[in-house]
Amino acid sequence: MPMRDRILILGAGGFVGRHLARALAQRGERVIAAGRSAFDPAAAGIETQVGELRAPQDFLPLLARSRAVVHLASASTPGSTAAQPLLELEQNLRPTLALLQALQEHPATPLLYVSSGGTLYGAQDDRRADESAPVSPRSYHGAGKIAAESFIAAWCSQFRAAATILRPSNLYGPGQTERAGFGVIPTAFGKILRGEALHVWGDGSAMRDYLYIDDFIRLCIAVLDAEPSRGSRVVNACSGASVSLEALFAEIERVTGRRLQRTYDASRAVDAPRVNMDASLAREIYGWMPDTSLHEGLRRTWEWFGTTRH
Repeated sequence: MPMRDRILILGAGGFVGRHLARALAQRGERVIAAGRSAFDPAAAGIETQVGELRAPQDFLPLLARSRAVVHLASASTPGSTAAQPLLELEQNLRPTLALLQALQEHPATPLLYVSSGGTLYGAQDDRRADESAPVSPRSYHGAGKIAAESFIAAWCSQFRAAATILRPSNLYGPGQTERAGFGVIPTAFGKILRGEALHVWGDGSAMRDYLYIDDFIRLCIAVLDAEPSRGSRVVNACSGASVSLEALFAEIERVTGRRLQRTYDASRAVDAPRVNMDASLAREIYGWMPDTSLHEGLRRTWEWFGTTRH
């Protein structure tokens, strides 16, 4: 029987996955990094698995060697599956349910699932949403996250398993490349470098919370280090300080010393006007607090971004 001494990361080729795999490997963990396409692990002690994982039997050989699973894989954004709910089913829900079916044979393996805060909470007042706040997804992407969370909770109930569901706000930082629909910060930096205008949905008043990647990785590791607790637990991950898009753009201009040109269009139905989150539970359970200011996080990201683009 193989030793179950590895941490399996699904979606390891993505922005968060690459950071987490490296951070775990640097502290001596043995990591299985699984992704849809080839990627550079960039650290010793990381075993890569490239390919689609869509059926329970695809996961079983990996679970047989893993002491914990981190589910980061996501193939959609609120915009990319707008008006196409079946895409959300095929791209995200089906692989997640296949994983849960495979985990039925390994119920003692704790699961860390990275969901979403920015697409689930939609409060339009100044109150911060904690984990007990009602969720109101506007997009099929957000609805898919809620569905996945519910299936994970059902798995935990049926098989006395343990899962932690992290709901991060908007993550950013070095290593986040510019991709259509993924991250306003790298998109804005790319536009600045090319002297192009950024297209903005809405008038710039939409409020969002931005969390620096290193802070989020610290929380993921704290979850993995903690003694698993049976059942499904939801934990917010955020900076706790929402800012408007216009305020974000102004900070980006201060950091870069350049003007960000922009154009404006009507708001999209999938976008909430305000997302205000509270991370008190993460502090209570894990002693976690973010310690990177928006200015400092943007400065580090711009430094990386400008270097890699030239």
